[in-house]
Amino acid sequence: MYRFSLYIIKAILPLVALFNKKIHLFVSGRKTVWTTLTAKLDPHTRYVWIHTASLGEFEQGLPVVKALKKQGYKILITFFSPSGYEVRKNTPDADIVVYLPLDTPANARKFVQMVNPAMAIFVKYEFWVNYLTELKKAQVPTYLLSGIFRKNQIFFKPYGGMMRRALHCFTHFFVQNELSQQLLKNLGFNNVTVSGDTRFDRVAEILERDNHLDFVEQFKGNNLCVVFGSSWATDEDIYLQYINTCTAPVKFIIAPHNIHPTDIAELKHNQQKLNRKVALFSEKDSLNLSDYDVLIIDTIGILTKVYSYADIAYVGGGMGTTGLHNVLEPAVFGVPVIIGKNYEKFNEAKELVTLGGVLSVSSKEEFAQVMNNLVTSPEKRIAIGNINRQYINEKQGATKAFLQAITSF
Repeated sequence: MYRFSLYIIKAILPLVALFNKKIHLFVSGRKTVWTTLTAKLDPHTRYVWIHTASLGEFEQGLPVVKALKKQGYKILITFFSPSGYEVRKNTPDADIVVYLPLDTPANARKFVQMVNPAMAIFVKYEFWVNYLTELKKAQVPTYLLSGIFRKNQIFFKPYGGMMRRALHCFTHFFVQNELSQQLLKNLGFNNVTVSGDTRFDRVAEILERDNHLDFVEQFKGNNLCVVFGSSWATDEDIYLQYINTCTAPVKFIIAPHNIHPTDIAELKHNQQKLNRKVALFSEKDSLNLSDYDVLIIDTIGILTKVYSYADIAYVGGGMGTTGLHNVLEPAVFGVPVIIGKNYEKFNEAKELVTLGGVLSVSSKEEFAQVMNNLVTSPEKRIAIGNINRQYINEKQGATKAFLQAITSF
């Protein structure tokens, strides 16, 4: 059934691609995988193959990628999703970047034989049965990095036998928490280490970068600044009313998840949505940004730097069903973080809500109340921000633990 479903998907996707840009990239990008590998693979080099589902998993695995590069390894990175591949296909941190071909037996066999990896690392999840099987046959050490397991996953269902068998292909599991370790032990796996989440190492590196942005400094001036990162329409429903009615000396930066020109224009020009003086990032060179109340970031790739100017941050995705975005990126700067109501699947958000560093809201009224408390109290902002800073400091070390462990196997 697994193989049959993959062949059905393979047949249907080209048709769907005619009407969906993301699926088009998914299909067209995979057409060049074999020629790219043939052209770029050095037959005298053993590569470390690192598979990441999308951009978030790439960022999660990046501390390990960088560390392995420093040790002299060549790195091959595969992506499943266009949202990861299209953004990082030219990353200097890897020697080769390609899409992962669909997990058919023939593709998996061909890929593993061509690459002949020294080791394989799967970041967080994506358990492709045929690839794992071929890695096992080829006796390639295979690791799960920053894995996380939940009771409702297929591995722990009566009908999940095939996926449970696939787990036997891993040499070792490096998981984020003790629950994941216990769930695997209940299945008979003892090759499990609770090493933590490499994302904490990744976000800690943000503080060492140059996060300076002249245009944000001009926009912010001496005012408080609230940054809304990766927000969706469901998030806008919560915070736009507050922006429209706020009388305190606060500047607002909105970095929407969707930066399609039509949606950006709707947000900027629709007075029923946003009735403050609004500037766009793409217009910054022709404007005196200090005259504006709201700055919309209609580009990608600079959000982490923008967060460095936040006094308060709102992270989107939690008001709808799309999934909460990364709360650690603003939290590392030691500022209060506000999120929506749906965060149960995100362990760091759950822990920080419990600690009080992340504040969850479910309505416009709750958001306004939380914002008013933070805007009027520097002491609260500092105290809540320190919770986030300390939390991230204490969680670092997963990269070091992983690298030390694999050298002993």
